[in-house]
Amino acid sequence: MIKTSKNRVDWRALWASGDLARFCFISLGILLHATNETMVATIMPAMVGDLAGVQLVGWSLAIYELGAIVAGAAAGRLVSYVALRTNMMVAAMLYAAGALVCATAPSMPLFLCGRLIEGLGGGALVSLAFVSVERLFARAIWPQLFGVMSAIWGVAAFSGPVLGAVMTELLSWRWAFGVFTLGGTAMALASFLVLDTPEAIRPQTTGGSAPPFPFAALGCLAVSVVLIATAGVDIALLRSSLLLTLGLIGLALFIYIDALKPRSRLFPSRLFSWRSPVGAGMTMVAAFSMATCSFAVYGPLLLTSLHGIPILTTGYIIAAESIAWSILSILVANAPPERERLIIVGGALMIATGVAGFAYTVPAGSIPLILLCALLQGGGFGIAWPFVTRVVVASAREGEHTIASAAVPTMQRIGYAVGAALTGIVANASGFSEGLNREAAANVATWLFLAFVPLGILGCLAALRISGASDTKLPISPLVGEMPGRAEGGAKDRQMWN
Repeated sequence: MIKTSKNRVDWRALWASGDLARFCFISLGILLHATNETMVATIMPAMVGDLAGVQLVGWSLAIYELGAIVAGAAAGRLVSYVALRTNMMVAAMLYAAGALVCATAPSMPLFLCGRLIEGLGGGALVSLAFVSVERLFARAIWPQLFGVMSAIWGVAAFSGPVLGAVMTELLSWRWAFGVFTLGGTAMALASFLVLDTPEAIRPQTTGGSAPPFPFAALGCLAVSVVLIATAGVDIALLRSSLLLTLGLIGLALFIYIDALKPRSRLFPSRLFSWRSPVGAGMTMVAAFSMATCSFAVYGPLLLTSLHGIPILTTGYIIAAESIAWSILSILVANAPPERERLIIVGGALMIATGVAGFAYTVPAGSIPLILLCALLQGGGFGIAWPFVTRVVVASAREGEHTIASAAVPTMQRIGYAVGAALTGIVANASGFSEGLNREAAANVATWLFLAFVPLGILGCLAALRISGASDTKLPISPLVGEMPGRAEGGAKDRQMWN
């Protein structure tokens, strides 16, 4: 482990010691996961044209997020019993295997199986990347290395949609997954060469026992998301209503079970209580995460089906949303505390406006207006999320600050999974249950976005509540949350294994 001085990274010394190669290697896991995650939306029109199964489009994100949640929680704990290098190799092979299944899938159900395996591998790679930094590098340079890893999310958020669009235009959507199959396989093989330090080849030894894995809570969450997603596959009033109700009950049960397990809990106390900034903040996170899934899952498919907009153009629109997130996060990072309320509320209004605006711009097919809505949505996340995270962490009860810092990105990922499942219900109820055609797409394009406007309003009300009741008990710097490309936040992965 290279020594550092004055909390600065000596990149030349890192290169000479071989630690820089190790850092680049573990960061590759983040790049593979995030690029794959953001790519799928742009290849969806070509994939649905090949495999059919438009009724299952919402599953493509929901099942991936579900796998990533479970694997992200498990991978960090496994390093207490299995060597880091072995964990990394298995995660990379899982990722490669999932990508191979997706690339060769003859039907949508088999493609979704591949997405689940990919999610397991990708979620584990991200979690292990942050674990690796804390195990292999000096504590003094962790902030700088985590900052570089956060920048990788921005690269992936831009490159993912563009890569998917380019591969689809030039070759085939299957080749896009082929690239990740090769990348995951290469990473697994390279683990033996790069991760050769004693810290990487031995299990983590600690004086105490590792925190228990939340089997019951995550199992309940998995069943709930599957029930909600299943409710939208074959729309029937009684059946769909029953499955949706059971899924929502399951989500409530998941939150209840999590609260009963203090050593393995994922969320802080007063999770959705608006009497606390924690509850209002987590409500805002959940509401906006679900509300913004509609364009991420169905946007390119609708634009291509309705208006013949090229896949590459849709890729650039999604990438622009991510770029707006990154740029505005940087611009407001040093804003004074007295402007915090204005920034949080302003960001919430931007997100809600973007969500509502898609209900008009997508059916109309105006690329400039669609781009504007995407920029509003991404930019709103960019300026609000760091301060919402800070307020949630600072307002948590004593002893729950670590849990709170991990809870925001965890709730985002759960929101994306549930939101994707709900988009499937709305899209299929609006016309996609009969198949993909222009008339069905026109009907879906309106109702899909209008249906999530109430969640946008709820997010704005929560923003008003959190900004009005915020109290800052800890001098915590703003944390940059997940990218709008549905990438997993670093705080969760850094903390959940502790």
